[in-house]
Amino acid sequence: MSTLSTHLLDRPRRCGRPAPAPSTPRPAADLPTAERVNWLRAGVLGANDGIVSVAATVVGVAGAATGVSTLAVAGVAALVAGALSMAAGEYVSVSSQRDAERVLRDHGLRDAEEGLTNPWHAALASLLAFVAGGVVPLLVVLAPWGGGRIAATFAAVVLALVVTGTVSARLGGAPASRAVLRNVVGGSIAMLVTYGIGALVGLAV
Repeated sequence: MSTLSTHLLDRPRRCGRPAPAPSTPRPAADLPTAERVNWLRAGVLGANDGIVSVAATVVGVAGAATGVSTLAVAGVAALVAGALSMAAGEYVSVSSQRDAERVLRDHGLRDAEEGLTNPWHAALASLLAFVAGGVVPLLVVLAPWGGGRIAATFAAVVLALVVTGTVSARLGGAPASRAVLRNVVGGSIAMLVTYGIGALVGLAV
């Protein structure tokens, strides 16, 4: 071995810094299964959509009208319509995936022991998750905050998106910071845009 090679190999030790340990792959048992990923996708998407959709709706309406009854009607309508739409969309999407899995199995390209994805499970997970997420901004915006109604809703939504981003990252084995940042930025933009549009509509009307 040359003197230069020896110097380069010994450099981390001479500088007082230990050489970085080689990364070890995660055990196969710790990796998320296809079924777990499907449930995770349906649940997280449903919760995030519920939080952001209902929050954007009530905040947008609040920009144009401040009546509690108006906010309640808009929020409940957004909650019911969004939950049913999310469930129907997830059922159609997973049914298409199930059809493709059947074709792969019939042609021997998929292990017969692997279970097929269940569209009803995915639809139910999306519906329940949407309702659970959408209830958060609905309850907050209807609370007696007075002039702080919008600020309180915004803060509650940001906190809820931090929670869903963290949970989804932990379950999927991904870094939490990126998931949380995506959730918070996307939800904040949605609320700001809809509030601005609602305020403009309110002035025009």
